[in-house]
Amino acid sequence: MNRVVLDTNCLLVSISSRSEYFEVWRGLHEGRYVLCVSNEILAEYEEVIALKANREVAENVINALVDSDFVEFVDPQFHLGLITSDPDDNKFVDCAFASNATFIVSNDKHFNVLQTIDFPRINVLKIQEFLALLK
Repeated sequence: MNRVVLDTNCLLVSISSRSEYFEVWRGLHEGRYVLCVSNEILAEYEEVIALKANREVAENVINALVDSDFVEFVDPQFHLGLITSDPDDNKFVDCAFASNATFIVSNDKHFNVLQTIDFPRINVLKIQEFLALLK
């Protein structure tokens, strides 16, 4: 089973049942992949969802993640600092490394630098590619 780290924007666009990416959210709850998260990632998820939707939606999403059998909580011990153009994105890289994730799902161009790094090898898929994989 794929172990995945979802960038915040990819999670955000997948939570609405009207979204073309809803299958990403549904796939998680159906156990088609394992979502790997750290406390730092959960905090960002909650903050961004509260800003883009509202506090209640953010709390419901976080509670669904915390209660899911298909979410793995990771405490990264290494801070690799591989993304220098937006250091805030490193939390996703560190989580992927610590959890031995299959890939990060992100459309953020800052993750492109990972293609040039041989070790650690961290693969990145665009949300459209991940959606195709789920189908």
